[in-house]
Amino acid sequence: MDKPDLPRHIGQMAKARSTPDPKAIRLSIRLDLPDGSRFGPGRAALLTALGDTGSITAAARALNMSYPKALRLIDEMNAQFTAPLVETYQGGPKRGGATVTPMGEQVRALYETLTRTADTSNIATLKALLDLC
Repeated sequence: MDKPDLPRHIGQMAKARSTPDPKAIRLSIRLDLPDGSRFGPGRAALLTALGDTGSITAAARALNMSYPKALRLIDEMNAQFTAPLVETYQGGPKRGGATVTPMGEQVRALYETLTRTADTSNIATLKALLDLC
């Protein structure tokens, strides 16, 4: 079975998670949601990979994540918000797949904005912390 062509940024996200850069410091934000669950960079990356590939298997592979873990995270994300973030389709003649819903796109975009804003507004602090590492 051939691997699907994946956008480069998905592979870069997986590499960034597994290979720390000794000359960089990265801010990671995890949101503690009202129901006690969390939403963070791993779930956001999964939403991005699902949107890019349309496949749970391909998204999980791109993130070096097991298929069962990807399914569990999808189920948890769908329960965290007022509407599902991902719709899944069973296999069969048309083959299975996954689609990020408009709510999922909105959550991912808002999380990305929050992360980017936190990174850019804390550059000096992050540099100071890096100097202490």
